[in-house]
Amino acid sequence: MASDEELALAKLIVNALKGESIFGGGGLPKTPEGWTTIIETFEKGRDELLALLRDPANPNLDGAVPFFTGPKQMGNIPLDEFVWFILHDQIHHRGQLSVYLRMAGGKVPSIYGPTADEPWN
Repeated sequence: MASDEELALAKLIVNALKGESIFGGGGLPKTPEGWTTIIETFEKGRDELLALLRDPANPNLDGAVPFFTGPKQMGNIPLDEFVWFILHDQIHHRGQLSVYLRMAGGKVPSIYGPTADEPWN
């Protein structure tokens, strides 16, 4: 399931690929009401993101994105580096979630492969 933060991070990439400001405001998207809406929202965002990444005519693919480069400092980050950064940020947060689940006594699902709780035997 995609969290509000994951949807917001994906929206940052979509905005960058469209040449729009990634700091457009508006806050996090509204939390979907149920599973069907969650899946539809995720699939719509995924499809839009992949279409923008796969379009060789997209003039923004070779562009840069203004982003934080230091304390109180902004700089232009090449778009490919920005997309890679956001992907790794999402991976990092999923890792955090698995640690929190284990600490709370929950079972860790096989996010990236088998786990002690869900072996692939």
